[in-house]
Amino acid sequence: MNGRRLYLGCAGWTLGREYWPEFASVGSHLQRYAGRLNAVEINSAFYRPHRPATYARWAASVGQGFRFAVKVPKAITHEQRLQGSSALLEAFLSQCSALGERLGCLLVQLPPSLAFDPGAAQAFFRTLRAQYSGDVVLEPRHESWAEAGDLLVSYRIAQAVVDPSRLSTDTRPGGWQGVRYWRLHGTPRLYYSAYEDNWLEHLAQQIEASLADGVPTWCIFDNTARGAAVGNALFMGRLLELAGSPATP
Repeated sequence: MNGRRLYLGCAGWTLGREYWPEFASVGSHLQRYAGRLNAVEINSAFYRPHRPATYARWAASVGQGFRFAVKVPKAITHEQRLQGSSALLEAFLSQCSALGERLGCLLVQLPPSLAFDPGAAQAFFRTLRAQYSGDVVLEPRHESWAEAGDLLVSYRIAQAVVDPSRLSTDTRPGGWQGVRYWRLHGTPRLYYSAYEDNWLEHLAQQIEASLADGVPTWCIFDNTARGAAVGNALFMGRLLELAGSPATP
């Protein structure tokens, strides 16, 4: 289904009523969502833990080609600011690893106030890599992280492409190039605005180029406040001719 390794979806699987005709009429929201889109970002993990049984239930609700990106808890990124978080990281990974092979990547979003500290960053990445070998995507939000490129490559950490751009380095894939991740928050109004068709058509060309390189490529719409994400993801799916994964394994 997804030989090009394209993972397309939204931050969450809420389906606004205006999009219901696009999806199956039976099943849970996640099952219906997974019938048309093949990836989702679990933002709720940033705010609170989920039981392994919950992750396992979600994994069992989707097809084999579906993948979850899971956001690392704010207790690690914002409260501990990456330091002294080994036990928290172990607990988080013990929970989300219940997704099994459907765990596609981890998303590490940093607070805007967190400047790049090479020692602290390296210690965190070393701890992370001792516990987790899968794909990791970083969304830094302080300009000093422009200096982190070599460190990200050495620990196989990709830097997300972000819209609207916040840094000089987030308008193109950065860091390790083994995975690429577009994270789209809505423009001009963050989290609310829908993207125009012509903007999405230009983005589709960039994603096609990434796929042509043979790189696993994610496109996640986070403009979810009024449901625009689903419409944008469906349109992008048509542009990229994404066939939806089956709703059940």
